[in-house]
Amino acid sequence: MQLKIPRLVLAGTTSSVGKTSITSAIIHGIKKRGYSVQPFKAGPDYIDPSYLSAIAKNNTINLDAWLMGKQELIKSFIRNSNSDISIIEGVVGYYDGFSGDSNYSSTHHIATLLKSPTLLVLDASKTARSIAATALGFTKFHKNSRIVGLILNKIGSKKHEELCRNALKPLKLPILGSIPRIANLLESRHLGLIPVSEQASLKRKIEKIAKEISDSLDIDKIIKIAKSATDLPKVQEKPKQKPKCTITVALDSSFNFYYKDNLEALRREGAKLKFFSPVSDSEVPDCDGLYIGGGFPEVLASLLEKNQRMKKSVKKLAENGIPFYAECGGLMYLTKSIHDGTKKHPMVGLIDAETTMTKNMTLNYTKGSVSKACVISNGSHQLHGHEFHFSQLNFVPNDSKFAYTLDIGKGIKAGKDGLILYNTLASYGHLYFDSSNYARNFVSSCFQFSRR
Repeated sequence: MQLKIPRLVLAGTTSSVGKTSITSAIIHGIKKRGYSVQPFKAGPDYIDPSYLSAIAKNNTINLDAWLMGKQELIKSFIRNSNSDISIIEGVVGYYDGFSGDSNYSSTHHIATLLKSPTLLVLDASKTARSIAATALGFTKFHKNSRIVGLILNKIGSKKHEELCRNALKPLKLPILGSIPRIANLLESRHLGLIPVSEQASLKRKIEKIAKEISDSLDIDKIIKIAKSATDLPKVQEKPKQKPKCTITVALDSSFNFYYKDNLEALRREGAKLKFFSPVSDSEVPDCDGLYIGGGFPEVLASLLEKNQRMKKSVKKLAENGIPFYAECGGLMYLTKSIHDGTKKHPMVGLIDAETTMTKNMTLNYTKGSVSKACVISNGSHQLHGHEFHFSQLNFVPNDSKFAYTLDIGKGIKAGKDGLILYNTLASYGHLYFDSSNYARNFVSSCFQFSRR
């Protein structure tokens, strides 16, 4: 059976060409015409999706061929495309992916897997006729670029726009938007944009920007392009299990880096999810398992430090052997302290190491193997993940036990990641649960714990 899924990819020539703002504007314009929109974000990014979700009023789904594998990516897209139109925001430059000699895990790779028409955003600042050379390069670089239209961003004047349009005429691609230069768009810090969940003002700001930019876009033609996408095959879904255990998930302004598919995978395998705040709640709710994802514990370190009851609750559960999975920010929270650059803030103290913020970013896809049994794996299989942080763990004991051995990536220490203590697994690396049986194994661990 074939499925009709109207869709398009919004790609850029590089990072910082305005993809998030323009994608938000397209979503706003489509919704204004009475359609529902399902947003997707290419790549492993956790932050940009929060802006798309705020406009679409639908949770954004990540798509990444390296993390998910090709078939799981297609399945996730089809499974989650329940709205009238699906919009996919690209990542970095259109052809940028895992390496410099292939398109693997690039936005173009995703557009190809999903047979999706693509609109290319061109940064017109500091150029005029030369913009045509850039556009020509992107449309001809690959034999099937899938680029069907262009959007001009950062236009300085009517004269500037006219010069760009005249230069682009020989390409015979429709120009679907000409957006004037807007000052002070979206705020950034060390990991990129600031998540919408941290500041209510950011939600209002992206709504204002989306509304303003949408007036410079030909939304009706964009909708027509989305509707022209070819059909996709229906996919076989995994059966959903009856609830058999409860997993609590840390979710607040400090910890909010989660893939929606990971949470849904836990539910599908039989977990009931509860959510709590390490910042403001007094203790972890009753549960059979604990999951603390990534985020910005260094930003709210003083509040996390002050919540003594919560830290004691988390540590006690871990020492009692509850199945516990922590990623990146969760790992940092479990150490003895986080030094934010000016002050050392005491944390849970489960891990005998200290976290220090650094000036250098660690940003990698990771590859390796799970070499030891842990709460998400029986061991002995390959893993694909990613790591993204500005911190490091100091004074990690030499006799520490690690579950992951990395061929690509830094991990916690010398290519080792996935620190095991009690029944806790804590890593810098992030995983996509459906790329293996991670969700099934974690739920099984929690179920066994519930029967003790």
